[in-house]
Amino acid sequence: MKPASFRYHAPKTIEEALAMLAEYAPDDGRVLAGGQSLVPTMAFRLARPHHLVDINGIEALRRLAVEDGKLVIGAGVRHQAFHRPVVEGPLGALLSAVMRHIAHYPIRTRGTFCGSLAHADPASEWCLVAATLGAEMAARSARGARIIAAADYFQGIMTTALEADELLAEVRLPILPAETRAGFYEFNRRAGDFRRRRAPSAAYHGGRSAARRPCARTRGFPRRSRRRSGRDRSAHRRADRRCVSPRACCRGYAAGAGAGDGVSAIVTGVQRRRRRSTRSSRLSAS
Repeated sequence: MKPASFRYHAPKTIEEALAMLAEYAPDDGRVLAGGQSLVPTMAFRLARPHHLVDINGIEALRRLAVEDGKLVIGAGVRHQAFHRPVVEGPLGALLSAVMRHIAHYPIRTRGTFCGSLAHADPASEWCLVAATLGAEMAARSARGARIIAAADYFQGIMTTALEADELLAEVRLPILPAETRAGFYEFNRRAGDFRRRRAPSAAYHGGRSAARRPCARTRGFPRRSRRRSGRDRSAHRRADRRCVSPRACCRGYAAGAGAGDGVSAIVTGVQRRRRRSTRSSRLSAS
C-alpha cells in the first residue's frame, strides 16, 4: 500500500519551518525528521497528513553541545550520534549504552532523538531515558517558545503536551555528576524487537543515606519513580512484582557502588509491555 497524497515542504531555516507549521498544522500538517515512525504509518494509511514539513535541511537543528550544565540535543540529531559517548562522564556512557538497544542499524542511522520523543511511543528507549533523567523539552512555534518538563510532557500513549503547530526544537538532558552510577537493562525476545521490559536508573553518590533499591511505577507512558525510603519493604515488593528486578535494571550502579558508599538519591524509570495470555495467543493464531 502507498501513502495517501500529500504536499511536501522543505524549509531551510527554523523560522521558515515554524511559519509553515503555523500555516499547515490546522490542515493536518506533520513534521518529518527521521521518518522511522511516521512513514510506516503513512504507508499503511493509518496516518494521512495533508502536508509534510521536512526539517532535515535545517543545519541549526543538528546542534549537539553542552550548555549551562546540560546536553542540548537538536531536532536533527540522529540516534547514531550517540554510538560513542558525546560527553565525558556517566551521561555519555549511559546514552551510548541505550543507543545500542534501539531497533536495528538502518533505523539508528535515520531516526532522531527528538523525533522519538515527539512520537512518544511506549516502546521508545529515549522517552524512558528522558523521563528518568528529568529532561527539558524546548518547543518552538510562530507564537513563541516554551520549556516543558518531562513530567508534564508525556501525557499518554503517543500523546504529548506539544501543540499541533509546535516544533520540538531541542531536548536538554542534565549532565550527571562524575560520581553518578548509571545503568540500563532491557529484555526482549529478539534483538531489535519490541521490548517487554526495560529499566534505566541513575544513582547519585555522596549522601549520607544508605543505598536503596530503586522502586518504579508502570504506566502506558514513562514516569520517574517516587523516592522511597530503603525501609519501605512493602513498596519494594510491589515494585518487584511490576517491573524488572531492581538488581538487574541497575547493573551499572551495582558495578560501581561499594558496600560502604552513600547514596543520596536514586531515580528510576520502568516500562513494561503486557504479555498476552496463552489463550489470547492461541485465539489470535487460529
